[in-house]
Amino acid sequence: MTSCTVHRLAEQALLCSVPPPASLEAQRRIWAMAARAADWRGVVDVVPGMNNLMVIFDEAADVAALERNLKLAWASGEASQAIGRLVEIPVRYGGEHGPDLADVAAHTGLSPQEVVRRHSAGEYVVYFLGFQPGFAYMGGLAPELATPRRREPRLAVPAGSVGIGGEQTGIYPASAPGGWQLIGHTDAALFVADRDPPSLFAPGDTVRFVAEEVIA
Repeated sequence: MTSCTVHRLAEQALLCSVPPPASLEAQRRIWAMAARAADWRGVVDVVPGMNNLMVIFDEAADVAALERNLKLAWASGEASQAIGRLVEIPVRYGGEHGPDLADVAAHTGLSPQEVVRRHSAGEYVVYFLGFQPGFAYMGGLAPELATPRRREPRLAVPAGSVGIGGEQTGIYPASAPGGWQLIGHTDAALFVADRDPPSLFAPGDTVRFVAEEVIA
């Protein structure tokens, strides 16, 4: 596998990144690096991303040593084998809950019912959290369901919306502007500030979508 490139992201942050495409193998190596780096001297926080790891450090840290350790950690090939939780998400597909289901069906050449069947038949792995608190970037979308984002993003996507954006699927934890194709909706609370932990998802979790209702 390719090498990890390390550069200064901010005054007290380094970013170790590897080129795309994203894969579960790469993410497992990122998770293993994060667990190791969290114990290094001077490290304040570690933030796994897709194909990258950000390391935040304090003023006493040896930056050259951190950079060297990141490269060595990636080169070691160590991968996290931890298995996260299985989280099932009930979804109402189509109609007012998924206004773009017909567009996804037209793009893929599948019927709306078949789009729902394939989407809910998959198992998705949470790679990392970002964009919004509790928003999970997942791998595992069936390639035939990949659909480009909308040409004109919505100014407000309702919280709980389940969508497809390119080669990924995800759920909006809170209302926000967005351009993903909306195919369904869930009432699951993805992020609750006073819950422990606040996010329903964590990196490494497996997600299944359960079709409760389909309006084609």
